[in-house]
Formats: sequence, structure tokens, C-alpha cells
Amino acid sequence: MKKFSCAVFALLLTVALVAPTLADTIRLKDGSIIRGQVIGFRDQQFTVLIGAGTNGRRGRTTVYVEDIESIEFDSATTAAALANDDASAAKREPVTQPIRTNLPADTSSPSSNTGQPISATPTFFTIKVAVHAKQCVAPVRTGEPCAANGWSNTGLVVRQGQRLRISSSGRVSIGRGRFTTPLGNSTIPDNEKLMRNEATGALIAVIGDDNDEFILIGTRRDFVAQRDGVLFLGVNEGDLSDNTGSYDVAIEAEAGGSPR
Repeated sequence: MKKFSCAVFALLLTVALVAPTLADTIRLKDGSIIRGQVIGFRDQQFTVLIGAGTNGRRGRTTVYVEDIESIEFDSATTAAALANDDASAAKREPVTQPIRTNLPADTSSPSSNTGQPISATPTFFTIKVAVHAKQCVAPVRTGEPCAANGWSNTGLVVRQGQRLRISSSGRVSIGRGRFTTPLGNSTIPDNEKLMRNEATGALIAVIGDDNDEFILIGTRRDFVAQRDGVLFLGVNEGDLSDNTGSYDVAIEAEAGGSPR
């Protein structure tokens, strides 16, 4: 009985140590849930590390995108690993964060359309991420409540012509007792923000780490990607050092235009 109790305790301890690493949640259309770490996306399949085998080894499974209802990333590390894996397969080059520079931006309204043909019955999968308002000085670590270089890596590599629907909610502090929602606050002056003609603190996006064509998202944006690249999200403000909080963002991506 004593040996059995020790064995059970050891098993429970192992599960307790492993469980925190199973951060990402994949909800399938049949109602089942997979918890693990998404580490890659290729040929319309997500690769997921799950569980823990002998000697600490973890199992691996693949899930087809058409079977997925939504994916919720629980760490910046997972999202970065996903983006780097797909980018390496396509270009054999690492993905870095885009540089935040005050260059001419895309000032089109959130309701604008690119004019490209859109499928009448597209299939979408959903990715949920947190967009942190505070900028990290050091590289992002697991669970760190801030974004590297002011940009949050969504982990999604989009393709030109792919349709995206992004919605957001929440409230962040941008310092000195001022707060904004993803719509931003047009009464707060800021000469250093990336999109100078848009509200301070608004949710914005950019596709690719070498791109300065910023996109205003606000609380809702439906658009077609104009280029290939990793999707980054951020806050439209120049000084992010004194910010706190994050926006909750849901990204619906057209499966037919997903990375190949």
C-alpha cells in the first residue's frame, strides 16, 4: 500500500509539473479540445506537442485546419515559434519584429475593401491572442506581459489575397492616468504614434517585419491581405514604456488562403 501511494504521488507530481506547459487550447468543430503547444503550421496542418512520455518526452500530433473551430495562444513564445516555423519552411529565414518608425501609413478606414474577389462561402479558423500595450526592452519571455519592440506577434503567417476578420475588446492604460479601448482616443495628442491621423491607443496591425503600411483595426476590421508575411498587432502610440494592460483579439483567417 505504501509503495502504491508513493507511485500515485509521483504520478500526480509529474502531471502537476507538466500541466503548466500545456498552454495552447485548440477547439475542434466536433466539440473536442486539444491542449498543448502549437509549434508549426504547414500544408494546412498545425503541429502540436501534447502530454509527456517517458524521460520527459512529449507526444506530437497534427490537426487539419478545416477541423479547427478556434485556437487560443497562451504565451508569446508559442506564437513566435509558430511564426518562425512557417517562415523557415517558406524562406529559410528567421522572423523578427517590425521596426516601429513614423513613416507614411495606410490611413484607409476600417470598413474599406481592397476590391479583390472574395469567395462566396469561405471557411475561417480563429486564433485568439492578447495584444500587450507595454513595450519590452529585453526579448519576450514566456508569460511576460509586454510586446517586443512594441509589436505582438500573432503567430499567423498570412498570404496575399487571404481574407482576415479581426475583432478586439478591452481597455489599456497609456500612462499618466489615461485609458483607451481598441478604438483609441482622438483627443490625446501624440506626435510619435505610427498612424498620425488615427486615434491614440487604437489597435493597429502590420503584415511582415519589413513593412510600414500600417492598418487600423480598432474594434473590428474585415480586409484582404495585400502581401505575404507574419501578422503583427500593436497599439498606436509613440511611448509605450509606461503602458499597462492588453487588448483581447480574435483573428478569423480564411483557411483557403492559409500558408501552404
